[in-house]
Amino acid sequence: MFCYFAHFRTPGPTSVLLDASSLARIAGTLAAVPGLSRALIHRPTPAGTRHAFPNDEAGPPLAIQLYAGRIEALEEALRVDGVLQALSPDGPIEGLRGMRVQQQIMLVRALPIEPFATPVPQADRCSYLVHYPGQAADLSAWHRHYIDHHPPIMRKFPKVREIEICTRLDWIGGLPGMRVDFMQRNKLMFDSSDDLSAALASPVIREMRADFHRFPEFAGGNVHYPMLTNEVPLASAAS
Repeated sequence: MFCYFAHFRTPGPTSVLLDASSLARIAGTLAAVPGLSRALIHRPTPAGTRHAFPNDEAGPPLAIQLYAGRIEALEEALRVDGVLQALSPDGPIEGLRGMRVQQQIMLVRALPIEPFATPVPQADRCSYLVHYPGQAADLSAWHRHYIDHHPPIMRKFPKVREIEICTRLDWIGGLPGMRVDFMQRNKLMFDSSDDLSAALASPVIREMRADFHRFPEFAGGNVHYPMLTNEVPLASAAS
């Protein structure tokens, strides 16, 4: 599975909240992308949402994740004449005008977890988006340690719904904006911001930090964003 990540930010220090009309147009654009298996829209959690790294930079006003079984489906949508050009900062969606886009396609490793009985809500779930923007001295050894040791701890978080680890690869795209080459991104998903806050206040976070200090050498640190998450109904799923 492949995933296209796009983070949108305003040029200045002040962030904005996207209006409902712009969010609806963004969702409509994503729903129309051929070949997707899933599309997620992430927005900032309410002010004061507790998480384990409150001193990290604030999350973006908008982040999207688009999943496809073939990288070509994402690259086709990102062509200079492709569907996703509607998300351009000089495109038709008013709320995105002037924003700066940071984008990357990655390989997805979705890790199995034991489900719990509560039905999954369809709106305003909460994701913990993490990225490692730098470089490891030995990237293969770094990923090997992370994938072998960190997910078994992640699975202990109370009420965690999803765990993903994404690693970088080469890709083709024509959407204006910055291309980044982060070595890894992760996503933990919960049913609500309260569930996320409770999980990240649990003793599991101490195990995560202890393993973090055992990582092979790397530079660049990491960044954590709690974000409200909505799944976009896809046109292909309805056909």
